[in-house]
Amino acid sequence: MRIVVDAMGSDNYPGPDVEGAVLAAREWGDEIILVGDRNRVEAELARHDVAGLNIEIVHASQVIEMTDKPAESAKAKTDSSMHVGMGLVRDGKADAYVTAGNTGGVLAVATLYTLKRIPGVRRPALTAIYPFLHGYTVAADIGANADCRPEYLLQFAGMASLYAELALGIEQPRVGLLSNGEEEGKGNQLVKETAPLMRQAEGLNYIGNVEPKEVLSGATDVVIHDGFTGNILLKSIEATASMVRKLIESEIRAGLVTTLGGLLAYPAFRRARRRIDPDEIGGAPLLGVNGVVIIGHGRSNAVAIKNAVGQARKAVQGGVIEAMRARFK
Repeated sequence: MRIVVDAMGSDNYPGPDVEGAVLAAREWGDEIILVGDRNRVEAELARHDVAGLNIEIVHASQVIEMTDKPAESAKAKTDSSMHVGMGLVRDGKADAYVTAGNTGGVLAVATLYTLKRIPGVRRPALTAIYPFLHGYTVAADIGANADCRPEYLLQFAGMASLYAELALGIEQPRVGLLSNGEEEGKGNQLVKETAPLMRQAEGLNYIGNVEPKEVLSGATDVVIHDGFTGNILLKSIEATASMVRKLIESEIRAGLVTTLGGLLAYPAFRRARRRIDPDEIGGAPLLGVNGVVIIGHGRSNAVAIKNAVGQARKAVQGGVIEAMRARFK
């Protein structure tokens, strides 16, 4: 398959973006199309061994920076790496687009100028993929739609459920609605109005209200919420994970005995850290636009970019976009 990597996406572009693309091309043998300033991308690519790899460069003269206002820059910078990269997917010249760039910029360029929405989809949804003990949970929306209607959440559930099934291989994914209690009838007005729609929806394995503990314990495969709530949940999980890691490191270094014990337990700590490391997931899909778009964190390193390409490959192989077109036709 042919996958576009935005070479001007991450906070430290083009270094991690180009290196991650090289790692992906080496691991899977696909054609990788690097989009960005040709001179800078060529200079960065020259630092790597690319013998036998199928890597192409497509020039884009502009960059939508992290500090840019999404709507304004999407309109003004029509030769940005985002416009050019997603344009290749729109025109059938590539199968997927991967970026660690400005999330609002990606959303604006995708929905307004290039891919547009899948017919029938009311609002696209940003997603996150949370790791738990035995797998992953797909969360939507995490920030594209701060204020939602019940029908939006219902569509988020349908899209996220398809992604979980077709890209992540989860059979009959369980769908939960995030609330402040598991009991039916709990939640704000949006949750109360959405729950009946979820129960009545065909082809949706709806299990009812869930709390954050169910999300992280693996009791649900898909969790649905408005973008405001989802963004707070995401940042709370990230902050808690960081705090716990720092607390454990601090306590291990507190004395000789704990330091020695920490050295003995280091392989276990390293394995656990890897299981919850966002870089191992790489990125998550923008659902509802008419093409595979995977968005990684701005702090993405080369490993994260490579794994974001891996997420794109899963979505293409699973036929996620085709399934969504059929569902919302």
